[in-house]
Amino acid sequence: MTASRLPVHESQVSQEWIDYNGHMSEAYYVLVFGHATDQTMDRLGMGPEHRAAQGCSLFTVEAHIRYLREVGLDTSLTVRTRVVGQGPKKLHLAHEMHADGELIATEEVMGLYVDQQAGGTVPFPDAIAEAIRAHLEPAPSWCGRRIG
Repeated sequence: MTASRLPVHESQVSQEWIDYNGHMSEAYYVLVFGHATDQTMDRLGMGPEHRAAQGCSLFTVEAHIRYLREVGLDTSLTVRTRVVGQGPKKLHLAHEMHADGELIATEEVMGLYVDQQAGGTVPFPDAIAEAIRAHLEPAPSWCGRRIG
């Protein structure tokens, strides 16, 4: 079975994202990756309506970013997301950010499904767990690395 592809997230570097070195500040890489995660949550059935109705959401508990290339003002960015791991209560994502066809940054994210009223982790509902499985892909070679 071939995994279903998630939509690609698109952004453009704006003036307020530019740091004192004339490049996109590291905080905005996180912002763009965060928007890609939100888009993925929507596709997997964990969008705003689900959160309002169920009181549950995905919480990022760990992330690892690699900054591979600097980008400047007005650069068009695309982020491809892969679901690379799952468990009853966890989701492992791999984001790849590109500009001009070149890989410029990656982010690996571990999220836990949390009941916001009870305050603890809970298993994904069946429909969400099924959507996650339908999008599962092999992890890219850069996933799982330690900072060294």
